[in-house]
Amino acid sequence: MNLLPQLALVPLLLPDWLDPEFLLRALGNGALWGAAFIVFIECAIFPVLPGDSLLFTVGMFIAQDPPIISFAGMSQQATLAIAILVLVVAAVAGNVVGYWVGKKVSPWLFKPRPGFIGKIFSQKHLDQTHEFFERYGSKALVLGRFVPFVRTFVTMVAGAAGMSFRTFITWTGIGAVLWAAGVTLLGYFLGTIDFIAHNIDAVLVVIVLVSVIPMVVEWLLARRRARAESAQG
Repeated sequence: MNLLPQLALVPLLLPDWLDPEFLLRALGNGALWGAAFIVFIECAIFPVLPGDSLLFTVGMFIAQDPPIISFAGMSQQATLAIAILVLVVAAVAGNVVGYWVGKKVSPWLFKPRPGFIGKIFSQKHLDQTHEFFERYGSKALVLGRFVPFVRTFVTMVAGAAGMSFRTFITWTGIGAVLWAAGVTLLGYFLGTIDFIAHNIDAVLVVIVLVSVIPMVVEWLLARRRARAESAQG
């Protein structure tokens, strides 16, 4: 059975602000700056925003013929270089804000509260990210870039844990380059493939699904460890 038609319908079930293609087209000439703002907010404090799929779409829109994202008088390669620089800076700046939030207000932010906000900023998410941070140390700031929710909360944990800003900015900078530049370049080079360009909705769904694989694997491993500890007890 061909799953692409079914996957292409998934974005129709989501609000427009979670659809990167809709967002970038709606922003028009300000698409790159809008994308940078979304990356900043997602990396800083609000994880329920398109991250990987947004970067991929930016790269793909630059690669289109004619390009959907472009600067007058600039080649696609120059536009791509500027886009990567802007997105990397946005990702780092967002993480710096997240670090400050973790250092100053995380106890208040993650206190129990009802509703949607309470589900997003739950103690459970903070505890899971703290465990991720404890396991991987400074490298969690790089590895966490590729895991939704962890990408946002790991910087807060770093701030709350008292990591020195020098160590933090070094590792979060490395992660920002690998993530923002890497995923945008992936979209740029794959965006020239007709199959991907003609099935963008399905491709974006696949990207989101792939991005949550680390979370699923971690959950399965945690369950296995819990069963093993229970059996030993």
